[in-house]
Amino acid sequence: MNIFAVISGLQNTVTQEPFGEFSWILNLLFYVVFIIFIFYGQRIQMYVMIREVEGSLYKLKYIKDEGRKTAIETIKEIGKPQVDPTVRVDRFLEYFTISPQSLDPAGVVWKLEHILDVRDVRFKDEVKFMAPAADETQVNNLENTLEAAMALNYIYKVIRHYYLLGKKTLSLYIIMQLQMILPLIMREAEAYASALKAFAYGQPIGDGAGALVAAKLMYGHEKRKIPKDCVVATVPIEGRTAYVIKAEGPGGNVGKIGDGIRTVIEENEGKIATVIMIDAAMKLEGEEIGEVAEGVGAAIGGPGVDQFKIEESLLKYRIPINAVIVKEDIGDAVSPMRKEIFEAVDKAIERIKQVILEKTKEGDKVIIAGVGNTIGIAQ
Repeated sequence: MNIFAVISGLQNTVTQEPFGEFSWILNLLFYVVFIIFIFYGQRIQMYVMIREVEGSLYKLKYIKDEGRKTAIETIKEIGKPQVDPTVRVDRFLEYFTISPQSLDPAGVVWKLEHILDVRDVRFKDEVKFMAPAADETQVNNLENTLEAAMALNYIYKVIRHYYLLGKKTLSLYIIMQLQMILPLIMREAEAYASALKAFAYGQPIGDGAGALVAAKLMYGHEKRKIPKDCVVATVPIEGRTAYVIKAEGPGGNVGKIGDGIRTVIEENEGKIATVIMIDAAMKLEGEEIGEVAEGVGAAIGGPGVDQFKIEESLLKYRIPINAVIVKEDIGDAVSPMRKEIFEAVDKAIERIKQVILEKTKEGDKVIIAGVGNTIGIAQ
């Protein structure tokens, strides 16, 4: 809107009023406002945006504090610690992971895997120390709970950093960018808050759609452990032999699906007709929650280590790979599993059978890998 046109219009309106003898006061007021907007309009706009960011920051702090409180109470309830775990939880929330140096990218995947392994062991040791009475499943759930609380703590600190920086330097551009991305940040924070409660109670989450598909397929069949934190069952499907793989549940765990697939491929000396991976995937706005789609490639998220291993193993024996995904948004992925996602699991199984019938022949061996956090989903 053109501010000059607005002021001019208002001015004309005032001068047409019957009590025009006081119009000079209003005219003077309009000119003062006009001059203020010329010289201080940008600053006034910035203060308005700062107030909006402040409101979101207070909400983020509340969500972060509630997350910390839930984590501490869950540890006390399940772990039965002898001493108050609050100090140790606060220290856990400040942990960080430094990515490996990638100036020379050769071998960076293995360096990243090593760092992630060290991180995983360190986290589990910390949880066992804080919650000595917790069993293995509860340790995994508590670790996930603390990681969700850690994510909330990190989001709050990053937003607070840019808010204080923008306020200190009176930089309109820092505050403006912060204000623009805050709706997305708040959505992510609320998703982590939901995830924290799901992890604390050991409930299945939307991300576990792939794991639930595998659990349904392997139900009633003998399972065995394979590296690392994974299980496999040999299941006859449509006249083929299917090796169904998932992370070992029901604790919060994603396993190393890459190692699991590689192990089964090597056990069969590469004689696998196809690999089918099932995972939850981010939907676009306008798409239905629980919509099932299929394609090709390794359907797996995370830092990329497992995807790298899977692709290397497949390339070695020229094994084709197909993917079936269940669409959901970030909030659904980390919240307790919705009915639409649960119902989509049966549709995904039908798609898998269809792919097997179309892409393989009777007597072939196939691998079906259900990817995702298996919290609340046994095998």
